[in-house]
Amino acid sequence: MRSVTIAIETPLQDDVRELVAALNEWALGETPREFCHHMTVEQMAQPDTTLFVARQDGRAIGMGALRRHADGVGEVKRMYTRPEARGLGVGKAIVAEIVKLARGEGYRQLVLETGSVAGFSSAWRVYEGHGFQRCGAVLDYNDSPYNIFYSKDLAA
Repeated sequence: MRSVTIAIETPLQDDVRELVAALNEWALGETPREFCHHMTVEQMAQPDTTLFVARQDGRAIGMGALRRHADGVGEVKRMYTRPEARGLGVGKAIVAEIVKLARGEGYRQLVLETGSVAGFSSAWRVYEGHGFQRCGAVLDYNDSPYNIFYSKDLAA
């Protein structure tokens, strides 16, 4: 297997924009638009968000971000792995980096929102494998049949 590297990068790069576009296209095929909670690359470039990009042979193959909120709460956002790179542990490794960064910055809790249809099942396994537990709506999200929410206590 060729090596995969993960690093903090700016989302304002053409290949990262392509990842974001691929994620948006895929998510909108699975979930009605009004239940998709996307961040633009410009929003991802704000100081409250740190983006991790996975690369294989220099090609961007995955990403995930930590978005910081008040009261010691961090949010996992924009998780995506290109279909041809799935099964390499990219998502698992990115979530590990997000958890490490959030803990290092003293956050007490990580939360996230993801889709509720079967197409998201691999994401559920990644989150649950990192100790996230399903919960009710988090932050300013609303409950819906199209969204699932997870939380992880970082003090544990």
